[in-house]
Amino acid sequence: MFPAFEVVPAVDMQDGEVVQLVGGERGSGKQYGDPVDAAERWVDAGARTLHLVDLDGAFEGTRENAAAIDAILEAVDVDVQLGGGIRTAEDAIGLLDRGVDRVILGTAAVENPEIVAEISESHPESVLVSLDAKDGEVVVEGWTEGTGLDPAAAAGRYEELGAGGILFTDVDVEGQLDGVRTEQVERVVGAVDIPVIASGGVATVEDVVALERAGASAVVVGTALYEGRFTLSEAMAAIDG
Repeated sequence: MFPAFEVVPAVDMQDGEVVQLVGGERGSGKQYGDPVDAAERWVDAGARTLHLVDLDGAFEGTRENAAAIDAILEAVDVDVQLGGGIRTAEDAIGLLDRGVDRVILGTAAVENPEIVAEISESHPESVLVSLDAKDGEVVVEGWTEGTGLDPAAAAGRYEELGAGGILFTDVDVEGQLDGVRTEQVERVVGAVDIPVIASGGVATVEDVVALERAGASAVVVGTALYEGRFTLSEAMAAIDG
């Protein structure tokens, strides 16, 4: 997983449309069209991995964009990681068997940590545990409920349970195009030996480089790419250089 640092475009879906939220607030999103079109555009631009999120699933607990996700799996030939509304091991394993390369577990992993071990037993390195932090605390249920968990300490626990990687999202700066904060990323990276994928706040190519230097194995980028702040090829050139 991520033998070299990657820039991973986000395809977040709500009501069948690509949406990017601001600060994780429901209803704050701007729409960017058809998910399949977006996925194909990023792959054509050179993406090696796509980050798919069913936002309806994240908020409601049931996946509502399954048809769009299936269409993306049919349309592209790159790694796909998927989150949002995956609540059981059966759900996760079904998605992995259908062609998803990695499942992202947030609420489910916090409520039942052993689900990580259960999935990893039959599908090693297939689980990304999503640790979304607001005010330094892991939050769940679409970023609406605090857990009292410290992200770095939680990351170490999930590594022990077999997680293939950690997806760390800085919710406080998510979607705001105000730049990244590397301190928490560095703390999570320092707590584990598995890959850490950073997300939240990326506004410039320099932000991408900063996260690479902070030790992240990849960065998920959404709003900055959709708003044309920089291109995927520009970001890839910066890290390859």
